[in-house]
Amino acid sequence: MMSDFQTPRLLLIGGTADTLIAELGSPHALGELLAVDVPASWPPELYDAGAIRWMLSWLETHPLQAAWSLYYVAERPRSHQERPLLVGIAGYKGAPDASGVVEIGYGIVPEQRRRGFASEAVRALIERAFDDPRVEAVIAHTLPELAPSLGVLRRTGFLFEGPGSDAQEPTAIRFVLKRARYVELTAATSTALVDPPSPGSLSVT
Repeated sequence: MMSDFQTPRLLLIGGTADTLIAELGSPHALGELLAVDVPASWPPELYDAGAIRWMLSWLETHPLQAAWSLYYVAERPRSHQERPLLVGIAGYKGAPDASGVVEIGYGIVPEQRRRGFASEAVRALIERAFDDPRVEAVIAHTLPELAPSLGVLRRTGFLFEGPGSDAQEPTAIRFVLKRARYVELTAATSTALVDPPSPGSLSVT
């Protein structure tokens, strides 16, 4: 997989050791290195110095697997005169394990929520994960009280699986999207786009 990619509204910029070190220094240093505008509200909730250091350590010990790590999520500029605006983070928590499972995470700054950015980024992560034939399932952990996060997972096809397995987050819950369900949902979406309902089948309420 390539390090950077984009969606209709977003740029997903692959994190590196240099960007993470800059981020530990200051949001301004991160913005200058990425050539993006960083909001005053940075960083997103639950994305703290500990998380940055963990990802930095992971990248340093897995230099050939950088595509399975952090991405900075930026809103694409509307003109060439503007810079992208950093709105959050999203990414993988490492490469697929021996059973073909890969975990994702995401976070959006408060003022940019309810715009569909998290769902758009998560869909892109899912698609790229399942492009790898090794991947059999994508999982995610969240907290029961985080209603927006729960909504993102449900909208993108995940199903609740049970308690999480992270000892540092004993109340976390786990969601899973298996390859078979992903293929089924993708096929259903494609069919809906190709074969919309006939006018006679539509009802007005």
